[in-house]
Amino acid sequence: MKFGREIAGLAVGTVFGLGLAVSQMANPEKVLAFLTVVGDWDPSLLFVMGGATVVAFIGYRWIMGNTPLFAERQFLPGNSQIDARLIGGAAIFGIGWGLAGYCPGPALTGLGSGSMEPFIFVAAMIAGSLVARIAPG
Repeated sequence: MKFGREIAGLAVGTVFGLGLAVSQMANPEKVLAFLTVVGDWDPSLLFVMGGATVVAFIGYRWIMGNTPLFAERQFLPGNSQIDARLIGGAAIFGIGWGLAGYCPGPALTGLGSGSMEPFIFVAAMIAGSLVARIAPG
């Protein structure tokens, strides 16, 4: 069973990475043009985000109540509370996305671009994750 889980993870990760590359979500200039709502705004990523929302909605509805193929149980979020940590984390995520033009998935995809920017972003992301683990709260 473990081998099947790894193959499924590889397949899903590959499709996700290809989707990020094809949709240009791994292109920081394209993302920043989308996030710049004044001036020369590029709304094309709305279609990417809308498509992702539809796929996620259908996927969550499909898995609810079904047994996973490669695990004993579902791994779904257990907390639905909106608290200061959630709002703070979302704000930090949004600010970082707006400043760098990367979020975690596209940054990892961007590692294959040959540019140093995604490497710097991923290093900062790892450092921030380590700090978050030791921070109180």
